[in-house]
Amino acid sequence: MREIVNINFGWVFVKSNESLENLSFEKGEKINIPHTWNNLDGQDGGNNYYRGTCWYLKKLDASLFDSKKVNYLEFKGVNSSAKVYLNGKLVKEHHGGYSTFRCNISDFLSFDKENILAVAVDNSENDFVYPQKADFTFYGGIYRDVNVIKVDQNHFDLDYYGSLGIKATPKIDGDKGILDVRAYVVGEGQVVVSLYDKENNKVELKEAGNTYVFDNVHLWNGRSDPYLYKLSVELIKDNKVVDNVAQNIGFRTFHVDPKKGFYLNGKQYKLRGVCRHQDRKDIGNALLKEHHEEDIDMIFDIGANTIRLAHYQQDDYILDLCDKYGFIVWVEIPYISKHMNNGRANLISQMKELIYQQYNHPSIVVWGISNEITMFKGFKKEAIEDNKMLNDLCHEIDPTRLTTMACFAMCGPFNKIAKITDVVSWNLYFGWYVPFKVLNKLWFGFYHFAHPKRCVGLSEYGAEAMLNLHSNSPRVGDSTEDYQASYHEYMLRFFAKRDYLWATHIWNMFDFGSDGRNHGGDPGVNHKGLVDFTHKIKKDSYYICKAYWSDDPFVYITGKRFKNRNKKSFILKIYSNKDCVDLFVNDSFIKNLKVKNHVAKYKVKFDGDTLNIKVTSENLIDSAIFKKVDKFDENYKLHSQSNNYSWEK
Repeated sequence: MREIVNINFGWVFVKSNESLENLSFEKGEKINIPHTWNNLDGQDGGNNYYRGTCWYLKKLDASLFDSKKVNYLEFKGVNSSAKVYLNGKLVKEHHGGYSTFRCNISDFLSFDKENILAVAVDNSENDFVYPQKADFTFYGGIYRDVNVIKVDQNHFDLDYYGSLGIKATPKIDGDKGILDVRAYVVGEGQVVVSLYDKENNKVELKEAGNTYVFDNVHLWNGRSDPYLYKLSVELIKDNKVVDNVAQNIGFRTFHVDPKKGFYLNGKQYKLRGVCRHQDRKDIGNALLKEHHEEDIDMIFDIGANTIRLAHYQQDDYILDLCDKYGFIVWVEIPYISKHMNNGRANLISQMKELIYQQYNHPSIVVWGISNEITMFKGFKKEAIEDNKMLNDLCHEIDPTRLTTMACFAMCGPFNKIAKITDVVSWNLYFGWYVPFKVLNKLWFGFYHFAHPKRCVGLSEYGAEAMLNLHSNSPRVGDSTEDYQASYHEYMLRFFAKRDYLWATHIWNMFDFGSDGRNHGGDPGVNHKGLVDFTHKIKKDSYYICKAYWSDDPFVYITGKRFKNRNKKSFILKIYSNKDCVDLFVNDSFIKNLKVKNHVAKYKVKFDGDTLNIKVTSENLIDSAIFKKVDKFDENYKLHSQSNNYSWEK
C-alpha cells in the first residue's frame, strides 16, 4: 500500500547561489518547511527584495525508504524553478512555482546509508517561466509541504502532471448520479471504484466500463448544502490491494445565462464574492493549514459564495475547504500582464498541472486562462494565439467546465481577445484608478447592449484603504478607510440591480504583498483588501459586504478608527442586515433608525468632549467612542504615496 511521510522538519537554508560542490550544512540556517526567503522583503520599499537562486539541504536517513518499492519525493509548491539533486546527481528540474511536482528517486538512493538532498530554488527574472510582471510579490522558496511517497511497483501514476492519477467526472441524470472514472496506472492491476456517502455508508454502484451509476444522488448545492461523497479507488493485483487513492467529490450542474447570470443545479445563484492571494504579513506565502482555515472562515463569515483564487494555482487544501464550505471557485494560471514569446511551453505545462491536479474539486466551475495580458507594450498576435491555444487545451482536457479570462480595463469591449473564452470578466476600477463610480453603469450598460448574448462579469474592483487613514470628506485616491467603504456601498447597490453579471469578485479579500509598491508609509503592500495584511483586522468595507451577503444578523458602527473628530457634528453610519436599529448616545435613546440598502445614517453632535455611541437591534449590539479635538489629527493623513510601481516598468 501507499505510504506518505512528511519531511518538513530539519532543513538547512543557504541564501546564496553556491555551486553544488561548495554547499555546506554548517554554513546554512536551520529552518523548517514551509519557508520563503522573501517574507520580509519589500517592506522598505523594495530595496531588499532578493530574487535569485538559494539552496535547501536535508539529510535523509535510509530508513525512510523501501528498496522493494518505488520511492518518490513530492513537492507541493516551490517558487518558481527547482532543480532537485540527490547524492550529488540531478534528479529533476521543474518550472512553475504553484503546482505539485514529484521525483522518482529510487535509482538515486542509497538504502544502507544517509542520503543528501539538495534543492536549488530560483525566483530570478527570466523570459520563459510565468509570471514575470505582476502586482504581487514573487516569493522564492519551498513554501508548501515536502513528502516521501512509497508505492508498489504497480501504482496509480504519480508522474501524471502531479495529479493523484485519478480523473473523476460526476454527472446527473434526473435523480441518478453518474460517475466516470479514468485511472492512470503504472504496471498492472484491476481498478476497483467505491463511493461512500457523508455518513460513510457505501453507495451501491452499477458498473458499466468506466462509468458508475447510482440512485438518489444528493447534490452539492453551494453554501446551503455542500454535500460531498468520498471516492475511493483501489488497484488490485493478485487479489491484494497494492495502491489506493481517495478524494471527496460532489455532484452538481451549472450553466451561465447572459441575462440572468450563474445557475447552480438549475436555479439562479448570483455569484458575489472576493479574490484571494496566498500570503500574509511577515509569513509571506509559507502558510500553514491553520492560515488557510482562518482565511476561509472569514470569507464564509462575510457571506461570499464565490472565490477567485488569483493569480495562480493555490494549495490543494484551500480547494478542499472550498468544497467543504460550498464556494463556487475560479482558478487560473499566472499568465498575467506580460506575454512572453518564449513562454508557451510553460503555459501548457502549468495549465495541464492545474487541471489534472485540481480536476476532482466540485467547487471549481471555471478555468482562468489569463489576466490583463494586454497590459504591457508588446502585446501581439502571439498572445492571442496562446490564449486560443489555452482555451482549446482546457476544453480538450475538461469539456465539463467553462473557460474565462480577466481583461485589462483598457481592453475595449470589442477587443477580439475578449471573445475567446466561454465567459469573460473585466478588471475595472472606475471610482479608484479612474474617477467617477458612475462609469461602471455606463460601461456595463453599453457592453450588455452591444453583446446581449455574451456572459460578462467583474473579476476585479476595489479601492485602497489603510487602517490609519481617515477623512471628513473622503474622496477618490485618498486611501482612507472611509472612502473604501463608501465605494463598496455604491458597487453593491450597483450589482443588486444587474442580474446579468455572471460573477463579481472584489479585489481583494486581504491586503497582500507587492514588493514594487511604496504607498502611504507602508511599502511592499497592496491595501485594497477588506482585511489587513495580518489577516486579523477587518476594515469597515468588510461589514457592508457582510450586510449584503450574509444572513447572520449583525449591527456595526463604522469609523471606529476615526476616533478623534475635529467637527462639532458628523454623519454616523451603521451597517446591518436588519430592517432597523436603535441608536443611543451617551446612554440616552435617540431614535429608531431605518436601514436602507443596509446602511442607517444619523447626524450626531458633540455635547462635551466624548460621544459614547451604542446601536442595538433585538439582542444585537455594537458600540464606539469618539473624541472631540480642536484640529484634524495629522496621523489620519496620507503623507507619502507612489503610483509608479516598479512592476509596471
